[in-house]
Amino acid sequence: MTAATETDRALVGRVAKGDRAAVRLLFMRHHARVYRFVVRQTGSEMMADDIANEVFLELWRQAPGFEGRSEVSTWLLGIARFKALSSLRKKKEDWIDDDDAAQIADGADTPEVVTMKEDKGAALRRFVDALPEEHRTVIDLAYYHGQSVSEIGEVLGIPVATVKTRMFYARKKLGEALKAAGYDRGWP
Repeated sequence: MTAATETDRALVGRVAKGDRAAVRLLFMRHHARVYRFVVRQTGSEMMADDIANEVFLELWRQAPGFEGRSEVSTWLLGIARFKALSSLRKKKEDWIDDDDAAQIADGADTPEVVTMKEDKGAALRRFVDALPEEHRTVIDLAYYHGQSVSEIGEVLGIPVATVKTRMFYARKKLGEALKAAGYDRGWP
């Protein structure tokens, strides 16, 4: 088999074994396509040239993991797309200067709000701990472990309707406890 007729997949297999000539062949076959694709993605020939070269470095690194689920050209364009998006994101971050950054509003909570949230969170945890076992378990699985109603039913071996009923009564008791302690049910 000559180099001209050798398949891209076979060349990637050779690259995986450390064959630099195979990388050069793949580069000659696919560089122009990758370059044009990246130019369209980024709008920059200079950036496209750098990214296209990085794609073939990535080919060298990732060749042993190539599973052949797609064509080699598709795989290379996927790598190029990821690298182009990363470069554009980085470029966007680089463009913000200190004066512009100073104009961006700080969306973080004030120390007062942070303290209020921590106090309310601690109180809420105490109220959850004071719930009857069956209600506490449902709340714990739902809110602290992210389980769905059907998953909670499976874990506890109870019907979904029972989970929903326990959740309703647990929320009701928690709301009453928060109100009695002087906390709003809403923010913070």
